[in-house]
Amino acid sequence: MSNLDSVAGYKDVVTGSHQAPADTPGAAQVRAASAPELKTLAAVAVGTLVIAALYFGQEVLIPITLAVMLSFVLSPVVNFLQRLRLWRAPAVIITVLTALGVLGLVATLIGSQAASLTANAPQYAQTIEAKVQGVQGFAVSRLASITKQLGSGKPAKPAALTAAGPVLDGRPAAPSSTRKPVPVQVVSDGASPFAIAKTVLSPILGPLETTVLVLIVAIFVLMQKEDLRDRFIRVFGSSDLHRTTRAMDDAGQRLSKYFLSQFAVNSCFGVVIGLGLWAIGIPSPAMWGIMAGLLRFVPYIGSFLAIVAPAALGAAVDPGWTMVIEVVALFVVVEVLAGYVVEPLLYGHSTGLSPASVIVSAIFWSWLWGPIGLIMSTPLTLCLVVMGRHVKSLEFFDVLLGDRPALTPVESFYQRILANNPDEALAQAETLLIDRSLADYYDGVVLEGLKLAVEDQARGTIDQAGAVRMTSSMLAVIDDLRPSATPAEAIAPTVNAICVAGPGPFDDAVTAMLAQLLGQRGVEARRILNEATSRENIAMLDVAGIDVIAISYLEVTGSPAQLRYLVRRLRERAPTARIIVGLWPQGEAVLSDTAIQRTLGADRYVGSLADAVTEIAKSTSNTAAAAA
Repeated sequence: MSNLDSVAGYKDVVTGSHQAPADTPGAAQVRAASAPELKTLAAVAVGTLVIAALYFGQEVLIPITLAVMLSFVLSPVVNFLQRLRLWRAPAVIITVLTALGVLGLVATLIGSQAASLTANAPQYAQTIEAKVQGVQGFAVSRLASITKQLGSGKPAKPAALTAAGPVLDGRPAAPSSTRKPVPVQVVSDGASPFAIAKTVLSPILGPLETTVLVLIVAIFVLMQKEDLRDRFIRVFGSSDLHRTTRAMDDAGQRLSKYFLSQFAVNSCFGVVIGLGLWAIGIPSPAMWGIMAGLLRFVPYIGSFLAIVAPAALGAAVDPGWTMVIEVVALFVVVEVLAGYVVEPLLYGHSTGLSPASVIVSAIFWSWLWGPIGLIMSTPLTLCLVVMGRHVKSLEFFDVLLGDRPALTPVESFYQRILANNPDEALAQAETLLIDRSLADYYDGVVLEGLKLAVEDQARGTIDQAGAVRMTSSMLAVIDDLRPSATPAEAIAPTVNAICVAGPGPFDDAVTAMLAQLLGQRGVEARRILNEATSRENIAMLDVAGIDVIAISYLEVTGSPAQLRYLVRRLRERAPTARIIVGLWPQGEAVLSDTAIQRTLGADRYVGSLADAVTEIAKSTSNTAAAAA
């Protein structure tokens, strides 16, 4: 039973009518438009809940995340030991114990180096105090001289001391009120040894508890790596094993490569800094080198934080300022070399993050998880980018945070032409022509962009005036690219050809590209507008000496009858010429259906500009053979 039948016989309490209400198109449009809005609201709600869960659950999530990141760092070592025929459990235990041993040695070295500084602490304090007094004296003297030169004030008279108190301007100052001493009573709080132990150990137990939890979870992840991977695949991607496996492998490879590369760069940074501080004469250079390497894991500000302590110690050791300048210069030079020479060569685009996304992610994760979030901001953002590249619903992460261009070359070209900006389109063309030929650029970028324009025009989003404006911009780009074309060896004899534009507004641009490519091959070609081949104007078309006629037919929605009659008129006008039709949208039925080809009546059908140039060149050789 239909909706109309279900309401038949019932009275509308509002209008009093017994007729079924009409289904208005406006309501359907509202219902259709509400679906994307509901999806957007749902996405915003889910994102808000996820951020709230990350914030309020950081005490649980931070150790788990640190453990997963640590497993990525230790996983290559475990795999190496397994390749040496060692079982997985012993390989994991040996790797974790080795990592703990290295951390213990580093901590011991830092402790011994720090203890050696305490012996000379009084001398360092005196040097710093002398420098501070010197700076203050210099600043006061300079300020006094500037004030004297400007004459901005008179020196204040000092207060004279008398028995009644200080005298200001000949008058005794008011005596200060006498204050009674406040009695102080020392009361024992009776704290128990357990309370004292809790007060002393509470700052230590928290980090120690987190460290033990991270190690336990990391060992579990390393032991159950394959099982956890299978479970993730079952939960998130059992319907598409290929895509899910590829995503997890991509994430694992990127994270492992990023961690190992960063560890190698930061370790070498610390070693170079330590050797440089030793050569300068800074005490405990090994400790400062280790601290510099560790602090460099903090994005952007780590290296600047590492400068502070060695520079301050240099100021305490050296009575002058030479050591401070040398320390700052050392850090600046090494950081520039590491950041702008070593890292681009080593990392390349392995992380897949844009520079802006690294800054934004550092701010976001620092706000969310504090200093730990700042350290983990890059790998966490990298995980989001990898998920965006393999999960369609999360693709916006790859667009916003990834290093890949937001628009493809085709979309970028079309956007610039649509915005009537031929200069930017020309700049993009010159960049793409560095590693591709002009024919490949026209076929792979410009023609594909013109197809987008034809589709938009068919939907009514581009009017006739806009199409004319876009064609003018494309012709300007094509004309400017003419000097960049490298002329090849001319084909002899030269063939006279005409390039006829189809009925679409963008076909004239295609004829301009084809004529330019033919001129690059040494073929003389003239461009003919579609109006010149109409029934009224075809008789005035000059086809004397024309051997090849190339028709550009870009309009996807056009009627084949228009093309059939156009070919017929040209055949009657130039019966000896070879007619080649370029149907640039690949996949057209005409390109493969011989019955349609016989109906249209052309000699050859091609789907790219390169094929069109090849066919015309073939016609050249046939003409030369016939002439011989």
